Amino acid sequence: MTWLAATPVLVPLVTVVATALAHKNPRLQTALSFIGILAFLVCALALVAAAHLGSAAQTVFGDWGVPYGIEFYIDRLSAAMVLITAIMGLACLVFMLSDADTEPRHPLLLPLLHGLLVGVGGSFATADLFNLYVWFEVMLVSAMGLFALGGRIDQLDATFKYYVLNIFGTLMLLMAVGMVYAATGHLNYDALSQTAPYLSDWMTILLVSGLLLAFLIKAGAFPLFAWLPASYHTLPAPVMALFAGLLTKVGVYAVLRTAGDIFAGSPDLIYEALGWIAAATMLFGVLGAAYHWDMRRILAFHIVSQIGYILLGVALASQAGNAATMFYTLHHIIVKANLFLIVAIIWRLSGDYDLRHIGGLYKVKPLLGLLFLIPALSLVGIPPLSGFWSKVLVLQEAIAQGQIVWTFIALLVSVLTLYSMVKIWMEAFWKPHPDKNWKLPQNTRLAPAYAATLGLAALTLLISLNPQPLIEYAQAAAQTLGAR
Repeated sequence: MTWLAATPVLVPLVTVVATALAHKNPRLQTALSFIGILAFLVCALALVAAAHLGSAAQTVFGDWGVPYGIEFYIDRLSAAMVLITAIMGLACLVFMLSDADTEPRHPLLLPLLHGLLVGVGGSFATADLFNLYVWFEVMLVSAMGLFALGGRIDQLDATFKYYVLNIFGTLMLLMAVGMVYAATGHLNYDALSQTAPYLSDWMTILLVSGLLLAFLIKAGAFPLFAWLPASYHTLPAPVMALFAGLLTKVGVYAVLRTAGDIFAGSPDLIYEALGWIAAATMLFGVLGAAYHWDMRRILAFHIVSQIGYILLGVALASQAGNAATMFYTLHHIIVKANLFLIVAIIWRLSGDYDLRHIGGLYKVKPLLGLLFLIPALSLVGIPPLSGFWSKVLVLQEAIAQGQIVWTFIALLVSVLTLYSMVKIWMEAFWKPHPDKNWKLPQNTRLAPAYAATLGLAALTLLISLNPQPLIEYAQAAAQTLGAR
């Protein structure tokens, strides 16, 4: 199993090199990209199968033993996150075969995209805090390249906005890692979890707060989330979906790994503060979504809002809360990426992202309307869709712990989320198009785009109609956190 633990980094890294060397041959580059992502998917499935059987993949680099060597350790939680990363990468590559995004493809698009997957895969695989910082840096560099690739003024402006707050988070993380090492003499997750009980409460609060602040910036939590809706809308559609599905979830994963695993059992003040941050993130995110008319900005603000639900699960500081966080994260990655892909198809058919300038799509494209409803209603939490089970798991534990205010805010946010999704449905699909002379564009090549969205919708329905296997997997993963 030692070699398998390195595949979340090695496979996409080899794909980066291969696609970069093939930059002058678009067809070969695309073929190599698909070969790479399929190999990544196979390895991810093997990792999940091994973790589910209780055999976590592990390797230590540099011929050093734990805790001094750089360790990759992929347990149930990490394996599931690696698998969903591979699935999202495949969906976005399939979508790229369509003409839903009409901008010409830059030769560096695919190498940078796989470079992003290297950073994401490394973040999920590593069992070392400084190594986690390194993979965050890889993600940051790849993301900035993808933002700036088109060279438009709005893209360069988005690159700057994304860079400023994220580099602040990166520097915060580096300082926090330095403080952890100074206080404990360790950076390995397992060594830190064994050392943490011997730290004083004030030292634990200082160290955990430093780490969480950096991770919450990466996750797009309140109040430092403005970079997300200000930048994501400038990306090419499939890249925007990949960002929406994965990047903030890496920050959430780091929060769960820190507060629910490495420093599990931290002083109550940490979890209380995280709970109120989660509530504010939910509320301010959904209010931003309700205000806007650009579909990309609406969905970007909903990323922020849903991050609040996921953080609430961590704040509950229990196995049930951690399991709910994992289930909610996996559900949300699929649903959110799918919504961004569907919105890109809407743009291709209507010519605009502004809801006030489009309409009448249900009459001519009823399948697209149905495809939109599946992830949209799941995002809201309408039973029996996956979002319903996600919210039940979180709110059930919140009520059991007597967190009435947090529960009320979560329910209120669900109602406002419904408003936003209904707004998109009524404006884009149901109302007549404001231009009476509007016609569907001719000679579009949207079959691959529909295939990608259908695949993600099917995955959502599979979880929705049979949630128990994923719930049991998440519960088993939660039981192993803090106990290696």
